[in-house]
Amino acid sequence: MRTYDNPVIGGFHPDPSVCRVGDDYYLVCSSFEYFPGVPLFHSRDLVHWRQIGNVLDRPGQLALPDDAVASGGIYAPTIRHHGGRFYMITTNVSGGGNFLVTADNPEGPWSDPVWIDLPGIDPDLAWDDDGSCWCAVSGVRVARIDPATGKVLEGPLPVWSGTGLQHPEAPHLYRIGEWWYLMLAEGGTAHGHGVSIARARSPRGPFEPAPDNPILSHRSTNLPIQCTGHADLVQAPDGTWWMLLLATRPRGFHPAFHVLGRETFLTPVEWMDGWPRVGPVRERHPAPAAWHPVEPLPERDDFDAEHLAPYWISPRSRPDGSWSLSERPGRLTLHATGDSLDRPGHTFVGRRQQHPDCRIAARLEPGTGRSGLSVRLDEAHHYDIEIAGGEASVIARIGPVRQRLARQPVPPGPVTLVVEIGTTSPVPPTVTAPDGEALGVRPGGPDTVALSVEGGAPLAVLDGRYLSTQVAGGFTGRVIGMYVTEGSASFDWFAYVPSGS
Repeated sequence: MRTYDNPVIGGFHPDPSVCRVGDDYYLVCSSFEYFPGVPLFHSRDLVHWRQIGNVLDRPGQLALPDDAVASGGIYAPTIRHHGGRFYMITTNVSGGGNFLVTADNPEGPWSDPVWIDLPGIDPDLAWDDDGSCWCAVSGVRVARIDPATGKVLEGPLPVWSGTGLQHPEAPHLYRIGEWWYLMLAEGGTAHGHGVSIARARSPRGPFEPAPDNPILSHRSTNLPIQCTGHADLVQAPDGTWWMLLLATRPRGFHPAFHVLGRETFLTPVEWMDGWPRVGPVRERHPAPAAWHPVEPLPERDDFDAEHLAPYWISPRSRPDGSWSLSERPGRLTLHATGDSLDRPGHTFVGRRQQHPDCRIAARLEPGTGRSGLSVRLDEAHHYDIEIAGGEASVIARIGPVRQRLARQPVPPGPVTLVVEIGTTSPVPPTVTAPDGEALGVRPGGPDTVALSVEGGAPLAVLDGRYLSTQVAGGFTGRVIGMYVTEGSASFDWFAYVPSGS
């Protein structure tokens, strides 16, 4: 029997929403304070996903001020297809509220925002037989809207607030047969997270709760997958039903820490007596009938394309003058826009950490300033390997404390910056951490993607718990990237290799 492994999209990819058009599936996730926003994925089998772009890929669609807080920005998008057009609706909590954008093709271009005068977060879209468009928001309330103008035509109407747990949110309305189903998350997005559902004959209600709510929750279990919730339903062409949801993979001693953020998982759904039934979300499940593997992401980006790959993200914005692929062909050249990673406004280009154990390296051609490689959760929680003034340094920022932990001279010329993350990296024996992070540098040497820290011990090995949600708070996960905080520098390549590769 063919099986698939969870998560189907690893790393900081929370709040998944999915729609099917023919044999194709399209999925979006929250992006919070990162630009470009709302990563967009395509699949033919619900298991193998390829990022084909970002819905919000220009400043006119996504304006995040420099003082936007970490874990602000774009919350919980919903993607739907109706009348030959794609719709994506979401909330910018850092300014403007709820809006939607549309496109004829999922690859874009997507339209400028249509703002909706409707309070709340986690908006959803559904259409009635008469063409009426309904928008549900956290609370849970529904309103009839004009998606072309954003005008609220009716409501918002309070319809159902869940089973009484905190934070009823992430509502999704579905017309299935003769019923309207309203599925939502409740219990908070941490260990109490769960999925509940109700049904009615009309989107206006009244809604009848399922007799076995919550239909999914891993709270108070010892299952390795936790915080299950914020789900969306989709039916495959063969008639089977599936649920995409977020969850975490905690590691380490009590309290367990999750460092990758909330990830996207897939689990089968069965219908019994008019209600969806969902078993525990497992690390491995029997696969859907369709099976269409896609090419995995390359382990190494040599920056020889005309555009940055869609998985590269930056905090809040990426001004045109801060980066270039054409200034030095075959190099990513970065120019400083801020003097510290500890404050917004700096130049940083990174990608999500998607595996608990991985190795990262970047070939840096230092300029006259300050540049390096950073493992980042937010401005107050990051570990850096930095080159400046002929010296390599390891810097740790944990809350209000910033400390230079190690340094060594490096000769002029290119250097390879190395970070190894995982349980094999030694951490102090008095703690049980989710992982360790070894940071080092290889001056000179061959142009190689062999990432182990060679030629002796790394400069520093740090406890990974301090770059976790349990310590830093918020809704994101680790992002590993290249930065410049003084002058300019060029990067010849960047490599990300899951352990075992």
